[in-house]
Amino acid sequence: MQEKKEIIYLDHNATTPLAPEAEKRMIPYLREEFGNPSSGYLLGTRAKQGVERAREEVASLLGCQSHEIIFTSGGTESNNMVLKGLIDFINPGKFHIITSAIEHPAILNPALFLMESGIKITFLPVDDLCLVDPGDVQKAILPETTLISIMLANNETGTIEPVKEISKIAHDHGVFIHTDAAQAVGKLEVDVNELGIDFLTIAGHKLYGPKGVGALYIRNGREITPLIHGAGQEFGKRAGTENVILEAGLGAACKVVQKRIKTDIPDMEKMRDRLQKLLFDGIEGLALNGHPDKRLPNTLNVSVPGLEGMQILNGIPAVMASTGAACHDRTVRLSHVLSAMSVSPETGMGALRFTVGRMNTMDQIEEAAQLIIKQVKRMRHGK
Repeated sequence: MQEKKEIIYLDHNATTPLAPEAEKRMIPYLREEFGNPSSGYLLGTRAKQGVERAREEVASLLGCQSHEIIFTSGGTESNNMVLKGLIDFINPGKFHIITSAIEHPAILNPALFLMESGIKITFLPVDDLCLVDPGDVQKAILPETTLISIMLANNETGTIEPVKEISKIAHDHGVFIHTDAAQAVGKLEVDVNELGIDFLTIAGHKLYGPKGVGALYIRNGREITPLIHGAGQEFGKRAGTENVILEAGLGAACKVVQKRIKTDIPDMEKMRDRLQKLLFDGIEGLALNGHPDKRLPNTLNVSVPGLEGMQILNGIPAVMASTGAACHDRTVRLSHVLSAMSVSPETGMGALRFTVGRMNTMDQIEEAAQLIIKQVKRMRHGK
C-alpha cells in the first residue's frame, strides 16, 4: 500500500477546516434536535434557542446587538442583500453606488447587474499596494449616492483597506457604508462600532465554520428590502426555514475566534513572515504583491516573474496554495486585483498566494519553502 504523503495546506483564504467546537455543536441538530424553529412545541423551541444562541455569539464577536445579525447562506448572499436591498428598481436613475476595482466577484458582479438595470456605479482605482484612497471616495460622492461598499481586507493580497476613514466620509455625506469582511473576520479583531459601518458581511467557512452559512450585520435603524421573500424569519429580512445546523456551527466558530484571536494573530504573523523570508532569500527576483505592513496576518502574495504560478504549484502537489482567489483559481489569466494594481502581466502571471492558519506548524512552513524554491529553480533551468 502506497504511503500517504502529508499535505501542507496554505490556502486558508480559500476555506478553512471546520473547528472541532463547531462540529460538536452541529451534531445534535443533525440527529435528535431536528425541530423547526418556527414550531411552538419543545423540539421547535429548542431549535429556536440554538439559532438565537448562535446569533448572540456572532454579535458578540462583532461588538453589536444580536438583533442586528441576519443569518444568510454565505458571503455572496449577504453582499447581494445589501447592494440590491437599498435600490428602488422602479426609479434606478436616482441611485448611485461606489465600490472598488479589487472587490470580490460577490460585489463586482451584483454591481455590474445593477449597472445593466440603470443604477450608476463608480469603481474606484487602487494604488500599487492595493489601497483605496479615501480622497477618491470623497470625490466620487454624488447627491444621489446611496451606498459605499469597500472590502475590509483584500482576499488576494491581504491588504487592509481604510474602511474606518471611509466610513466617516460616508456618514459626513449621509451615505450608508458596507464592508465585505469575509476575509477579515477571524484574522483581525473586527468591531462594527469602531469601524462605524452600517452593514458588514461574514462568511462562515472563512473562520473555521461550515460552508453554506454566513451573516449580515445590519445596524439598528437601517432598513433594506429583502432579497428573499416568504415567511417572516430573520426579523422579516430573510425568509426561509432557518438552517439550524449550519447556524449553530457558525456561532460556535465565532465563539472560538473571540477566545483565541489575540494569540492567533501573532502566531499567523510568525509563520507568514518566516515563509516570506525563506522565499525571498531563496528565489531571485521575487516580488511582493500588496502592502508590506497593512495586510492580513496570515497572507503572503508573491510573484515569480517569467513563470506561471499555476505551473509552479502543479509541480509541488504536496503544497496546497492558490494563484489568486479560489473562485477563479487555476486559470491562466491575470487576476483582476493585480491588474487593478498595475502589476505587469509578466509579473502577475507568476503570482502565488500563501495563506496560513491554525492547522499549520513552523516545520510545515520550512518544508513548503524548500519545495517551492526547488520547483522554481527546476523551472528556471528548463527541467
